[in-house]
Order: sequence, then C-alpha cells, then structure tokens
Amino acid sequence: MAGGGWTRLPDGSVVVALSVPRPGHAGQRARFLVHAANRARALTRLRNLGLRAVYLRGNAEPPTPDEISAVLHHPDGLVWRPAPQHGAVGAPAGEGAHAEGGFWRPIGALRRAA
Repeated sequence: MAGGGWTRLPDGSVVVALSVPRPGHAGQRARFLVHAANRARALTRLRNLGLRAVYLRGNAEPPTPDEISAVLHHPDGLVWRPAPQHGAVGAPAGEGAHAEGGFWRPIGALRRAA
C-alpha cells in the first residue's frame, strides 16, 4: 500500500509525494516526488514508468518544504530516494537531504539500478 500526499502550489500545479515498497529490498520503501499540473497527471506519470498499482488515498504524508524544493529544482520534475526507516535505532527525525535516504535521484537512476 502506498502512503503519500500532495500539496497545491500557488500557480495551481501540484507536488505529489508517494512512499511505495521497494522491489527486491525487503521492508524498505522508496519515496517518489512528482510535479505536475494536477494529481491525476502526476499519478499517470508514475504509472507510465511502471508503477501500475499506485493510488493516492488521502493526504497522510504530504511533501515537506524541502521535498517540494527538490522536485521543483529538478528539470524532469520527478525524483526519488530510499525512504528513511522511521522508528529504527539511530534513524534521523527529519526528511532533509542528508537523512538516511540520502540525496534525491532522477528517475533514470532507478531504471539503471533495476
């Protein structure tokens, strides 16, 4: 089940954030950020990349201001990183760039890793 949320920007576009299980990495999740004209288009972009069963139900995990800045400054408007393990011993509380998940990566890096 994907956890996530969205934020509407002043220009009317949205940033959608989703956390989904990572295939081949038991118990780990990946956090995806998508900038699009609306929520439906953001989810369509993810589905076109192969994440077929991605749905946004509610707004439980909206993108943080740092995440919004990361996706807005990327030319593709689509980035990902391994999601930090919340509740793990020594896990950071924040979602900053140097959190356990590391830096944001372009979607091409995910394709190469597969």
